[in-house]
Amino acid sequence: MAWTEITRAHYERRCARYASDLTDAEWALIEPMMPSANRIGRPRKTDLREVVNALLYLASSGGAWRLLPKDFPPFSTVQKYFYRWREEGLLRTISNSLVMAAREAEGREASPTAGVIDSQSVKTTESGGIRGFDAGKKINGRKRHIVVDTIGLMVGLVVHAADIQDRDGAPAALKTILERWPWLRHVFADGGYAGPKLKGAMQKIGTFTLEIIKRTDKAKGFEVLPRRWVVERTFAWLGRCRRLAKDWEKSIASAEAWIYVAHIRLLTRRLARA
Repeated sequence: MAWTEITRAHYERRCARYASDLTDAEWALIEPMMPSANRIGRPRKTDLREVVNALLYLASSGGAWRLLPKDFPPFSTVQKYFYRWREEGLLRTISNSLVMAAREAEGREASPTAGVIDSQSVKTTESGGIRGFDAGKKINGRKRHIVVDTIGLMVGLVVHAADIQDRDGAPAALKTILERWPWLRHVFADGGYAGPKLKGAMQKIGTFTLEIIKRTDKAKGFEVLPRRWVVERTFAWLGRCRRLAKDWEKSIASAEAWIYVAHIRLLTRRLARA
């Protein structure tokens, strides 16, 4: 839905406690995928909607765990659910399910057949963990390697040290889509992925075809390139969550999990406005 004065009301979130809180329509998209309470042991007292709201608040604001406002569940409880859902792959599952729903809402097949790959280098902090120096971007940190479909929805993700070149990190990113998106086999990429080394690695993991979209030598200044702008826009969408301004996490698993939280935030809002 395009942003105009008429549609502004669909985007404004003034009625919520916090602007990051889920609306009823957005929660209805996620609630069926939430884990049910255990039949053995104490009854669940925590409202899972409030846990998701707390994660969205932290992702949107960039706040630390201990700065979580008191009207959310205790930060230790939210943290426990975050780590559990991270290890169980629930955040990734929710993201993939919402991608299919968003594609069908656009009148497309649920599973994409083509995608765009690119990476984003970000700084890390003193928290430690895997990191490296990206000599091209002059950044000491990590790379977020994502694959998106042709409308910009994330279907593949891997985070690794920034000193790993794009053509070396791409196979790991493509492996993440093999089982979930079996029809995605054509990949668009920029010149950083060119060369026989990546093509040889791709042949070992699947029947992928790679199409390099290069900037013409005659172009001067900024130029919008076909397909490549789609993945850049996705990075901009995810960047609306201040938690992703840097990579604050010690573990790669947590770094990837917060990207999935940001993507879920994007998809729920998109689908609820459809």
